[in-house]
Amino acid sequence: MTKENCLVVHAAGRQLDLLRGEAARIAKGSKLGWWTDRADIGTRFCFEDAKAKEAFALTCDNFGIRRRDG
Repeated sequence: MTKENCLVVHAAGRQLDLLRGEAARIAKGSKLGWWTDRADIGTRFCFEDAKAKEAFALTCDNFGIRRRDG
């Protein structure tokens, strides 16, 4: 799987559950797939489309959750 449309987020517990729900909502609205992987530090969220990734990045920013490209 490609990692070009991925973000690594630093969240755990309820924050991570919240992000999974947001990722599912964004992907469903775009009719695209998404998946998560473990990263060295954090969780990698990957999307099939760059627009979905950017929407998810904005969501992370709005919740104050640290993220980086990954």
